[in-house]
Amino acid sequence: MSGHDHLSLCLCDLIRLLWSLLLPCFCLCLVLTGLLFLLIMGVRAWLQSNRKAWRARDGRPAVAFFHPYCNAGGGGERVLWCAIRALQNRYQDVDFVVYTGDQGVTAEQIMNGACRRFNIRLPRPVHFVFLKHRLLVEASLYPHFTLLGQSIGSLFLGWEALTAFTPDLYIDSMGYAFTLPVFRYLGGCRVGSYVHYPTISTDMLSVVRERNPRFNNADYITNNPVLSALKVVYYCAFALLYGLAGSCSDVVMVNSTWTLGHILALWRAPNRTSVVYPPCDVQAFLDIPLEDEEEQDVGKKCHSVVSVAQFRPEKDHQLQIRAFQKLLNKKEAEPGGRESVKLVLIGGCRNQEDEDRVLMLRGLCQELGVGDKVEFKLNIPYEELKKELVEATIGLHTMWNEHFGIGVVECMAAGTVILAHKSGGPKLDIVVPHDGGPTGFLADDADSYAEAMERILSLTPSARLDIRRRARQSVTRFSDHEFEASFLAAVEPLMGTLER
Repeated sequence: MSGHDHLSLCLCDLIRLLWSLLLPCFCLCLVLTGLLFLLIMGVRAWLQSNRKAWRARDGRPAVAFFHPYCNAGGGGERVLWCAIRALQNRYQDVDFVVYTGDQGVTAEQIMNGACRRFNIRLPRPVHFVFLKHRLLVEASLYPHFTLLGQSIGSLFLGWEALTAFTPDLYIDSMGYAFTLPVFRYLGGCRVGSYVHYPTISTDMLSVVRERNPRFNNADYITNNPVLSALKVVYYCAFALLYGLAGSCSDVVMVNSTWTLGHILALWRAPNRTSVVYPPCDVQAFLDIPLEDEEEQDVGKKCHSVVSVAQFRPEKDHQLQIRAFQKLLNKKEAEPGGRESVKLVLIGGCRNQEDEDRVLMLRGLCQELGVGDKVEFKLNIPYEELKKELVEATIGLHTMWNEHFGIGVVECMAAGTVILAHKSGGPKLDIVVPHDGGPTGFLADDADSYAEAMERILSLTPSARLDIRRRARQSVTRFSDHEFEASFLAAVEPLMGTLER
């Protein structure tokens, strides 16, 4: 037998071997795919039978909002309650449900909290589905690969929500995009989403590529080129999955120009995406007369610098405290010195992690020697919040790439001179010129914040009054009424699909 014939026989034997291995594998894949398909269809049929049973009892379609932290006091919760109020006023024949992970509270307590914090009362009650496994989306549970861990956790939490109650229309109002395919493909629901902040963004990729330390980019990663490269790969892969999940949404609402740009780049659904600015309770502040400061009392007044933000790491309260220390150092040489200004940090604590962060911030104040000039006010009533803002001279905001900035708008409506971070929504949408003049100031590090605060305090009362008036006039576009009109217009295609 020639060498050529021997080679041909070997190749034939190899082909037969591969075929004998691949054919069973191919058949097994077909069988498993078929079983998976049947399982999905079975689950879907079961969930839809649950929905039909609900309809048979109640007789009305149901719209469900996924908001595991609905009892918190942030801007996202204000969006939730204003959205439900608008829908309830428009659609009298629809039931509304909220999936929440809050434990140890009743529906009545949650609604009383919304009224106390946001001055919002709903026309009629909503149904609450209390989820037991909110821990799965807590960042503290995933010290590493936090984005991936929380997203996988949201899949399981979404499954718990879907099996507890299957709605006709599902709206993710808190940014858990990975729940969208669960409700769409397993629950057979129409789905919508209101995006406050993209889970991942091109800015986050840039931070890792450029090896800049941030609250979500530890020093040991920025100092190691290999770890930085691996994190870039991880972020790129996650961005792909995030985009696929988000593209399942039938209607996408985003809260700012900054968020719009990132969501369009990741979800690639321009025909289904619109900007719906979040509701800010500007009218409650605009009804309060804007008082002029007395020229003769300028040197005697203790100016209040107020920050309104939940005590989360990305809000960067440390920057506020460090900038305030630099301001006090500058003012020591002036008459009145340290006694002429104070810092008031107002915000909500969602969990023990936030409360621990407040303790750390108090320790930082003592370490920097400003403990006697910084006040912490946690989870305060709405009326007290209004009082603090109306009496403040400067409204302070320090979050890098804040998606929008409801606190910024409220500070401007209350009549403070706003000093916000030079990025994100405050830069693109809020602290922009109006009527030919500035509406506030922007900064991006401790030195520039201290300089801006010193400049604001050095302005004459009449110059500050001009800025405050322009700021007030500019924020009327962020009112509850404007939000409700934009939100209802955006969800109309979804609401029109409900069978009544």
